[in-house]
Amino acid sequence: MLSLEDKIGQMFMIGFHGLEPPHWVLDMLANGQIGGVVLFARNVANPEQLARLTKSCHDAAKHPILIAIDQEGGSVTRLYEKDGFTESPGAMVLGAINSEEIAQEVAALLASEMRTLGINWDLAPVVDITHNINNPSVGTRSLGTNKKLVSKLAAAQIFGFQGESVAASAKHFPGLGNTSVDTHEALAVIDDTLETLWERDLVPFRVAVKSRISTVMMTHVKFSQIDPEHPATLSRPVIEDLLRDEIGFQGVTCTDCMEMKAVSDHYGSEESAVLAAIAGQDIILFSHSFNTDSGLYPRIYDTLLEAAKSGRIPMERIDESNIRIARLKARYAITSKPAIDHVGASDRIETMNETARLGLVQVHDNAGLLPLSANDSRKIVLIEFASHLDSGIMEAGGVTAFTEIISTQMPNLESMSLKAAKNPTETIQAALALAKSADIVILATRNAHLNPEELEISQQILSTAGQVILLCLRNPYDILVLENVGTALCTCGDSRPSMRAAVQALLGQFVPTATLPVSIA
Repeated sequence: MLSLEDKIGQMFMIGFHGLEPPHWVLDMLANGQIGGVVLFARNVANPEQLARLTKSCHDAAKHPILIAIDQEGGSVTRLYEKDGFTESPGAMVLGAINSEEIAQEVAALLASEMRTLGINWDLAPVVDITHNINNPSVGTRSLGTNKKLVSKLAAAQIFGFQGESVAASAKHFPGLGNTSVDTHEALAVIDDTLETLWERDLVPFRVAVKSRISTVMMTHVKFSQIDPEHPATLSRPVIEDLLRDEIGFQGVTCTDCMEMKAVSDHYGSEESAVLAAIAGQDIILFSHSFNTDSGLYPRIYDTLLEAAKSGRIPMERIDESNIRIARLKARYAITSKPAIDHVGASDRIETMNETARLGLVQVHDNAGLLPLSANDSRKIVLIEFASHLDSGIMEAGGVTAFTEIISTQMPNLESMSLKAAKNPTETIQAALALAKSADIVILATRNAHLNPEELEISQQILSTAGQVILLCLRNPYDILVLENVGTALCTCGDSRPSMRAAVQALLGQFVPTATLPVSIA
């Protein structure tokens, strides 16, 4: 039987920096003060290193643990092909394909690699419906706009993940789609009525629960019509009344990272953890701030323990969570040594490449510019927007992954990379001069509709260049805000498979057949 100290530890999960767990993480695992860890790209170098890391955590732990990761595919990926893993296209690609079989296959393939690497919890799939084009958080992470499509494909992903013995997590309850605020930066407030949520955003979550989803992650959004005081993360009406009593979810709930500003700017770390537990959260995630305050996580644990001892967190509430967590850990226990021979295998990568091809959308080619030729006699240039802060976009030497891929197929291509914001005037002028000198410009955008400078420069390029092929490497909504586009392709995300598919489509190696799962009319 677990002690109170151990029960509190089961409800607490943390992240850390580095390619091996620091001694204090191993100590907290050994002492039962945390129930697991959450991994990020900062913890990953290659499959061999990751397998060692997870094994050291499992071996150190006093009790069985969860090791979690955000491996959604697409824009939220922690295990990259360039590091030796199998990288998948994102959710919107699956929405464009609209195949339950493919959605399940992709999820199962990702899960089988995670499982053999010692990871037993994937913080995916995103089941948010995308219906606000100004939303900075959802976008291509969503399967689409249609609630029935999102529901059936999310269910297929759940079967894929959990069929390979990796717990899945439907996020972000009760729906993150209808806000233009990034909860990493500020608290978002959604004023939709419960009736509206029930008929729209909650539909995929209800299907996920019927599909026996193991966990549900809450969003840091305040739903003022349900709880005018607290964000969903800290809201008993949302967690207990809506998710558990109304929808009937009996699995494990978890928070999003509690160090996101939507929570951290309004509550102290220790207090927010206590409020989350009181509200009904089973697992409370913290993953970043310890880097500047190494004593933070032990303090949070001590505060939770003291709140339990004082009765502020009722013992019944703690026991409920521990029963659910124990059930989850028993189902997804890691008992064997990682076997990583198949991780990143060529046949797996080809499966993802084919998925990306099936999900690439040719919106139109009114200008008749496609296909291009590998050794085209015309002067073709690439101008690409790529934030240097985005994981996986920039390669060694400052060359983007897309430039690297397309240059192998079009050796005469001239290319230039721009940031989404704060480009020096001379850089902008050089881009415009390059565009003016070209017969055809491939303009590769990444969410120009959300970035004013990217939008302005893109429109200048469209006005300056003779012929332009618009390649939307992230949200397809860029087509809505850019004028005079004669040819347009949408990858629905910039994973490595999707960027390969884009190059192949440009060169006429296949004809895209997918349909966007969102409206750009």
